[in-house]
Amino acid sequence: MPFDFTQFGLVASAHFVALLSPGPDFFLIMRTRIVHGLRPAIATSLGIALANAAYIALALTGVSLLAQWPQLFAVLKWAGCLYLVWLGLLFLRSDGRLPITDAAPSATTKHFARLAPHLLQGFLSGILNPKNSLFYALLFGALIAPSTPAGEQALYGLWMASIVFAWDALIAHSVGQPRLLAWFHRHLRHIERSSGVVMLAIAAGIALR
Repeated sequence: MPFDFTQFGLVASAHFVALLSPGPDFFLIMRTRIVHGLRPAIATSLGIALANAAYIALALTGVSLLAQWPQLFAVLKWAGCLYLVWLGLLFLRSDGRLPITDAAPSATTKHFARLAPHLLQGFLSGILNPKNSLFYALLFGALIAPSTPAGEQALYGLWMASIVFAWDALIAHSVGQPRLLAWFHRHLRHIERSSGVVMLAIAAGIALR
């Protein structure tokens, strides 16, 4: 079968529009860039992309685990709420005076050790967000025909995971512009308080729904 560019365009467009909506990932990347520097923010972006890739792979296989076991979705939902609450409290408790640095460690091991927590934090932010599981399940179910070849579907998944990483990395780079970064640094305390409130509000919204 020839590649269905129309279907690909619909899937890619719907996915990118969803990326434009700021969520927990956006605030996490923004804070990581301001507080810890560019490389930790890129590591966080990679973790988020890997979490999205996991949900994409699950949707592509057609294994509807969340439909078969509603308890699994409930556990994911409440774990996500607790994680967002933890992030919100972390932001609220910040003194707004954390250093901004992009200094690279001298050793590769130390470099990885410095970035690994941010990679994990990004992965947890993405994997514990119930919206991601529902979004990809609905996206693939609504826009991709069952007759679409597996190779073409895999290409869709690779494209979306790559776009998630590229978009989040772009956010990290944009926040790091000298003038913008200086402004963020001056207002870091207020930004962190606002981000904390947003995180707690999202957690409350998920819990209420």
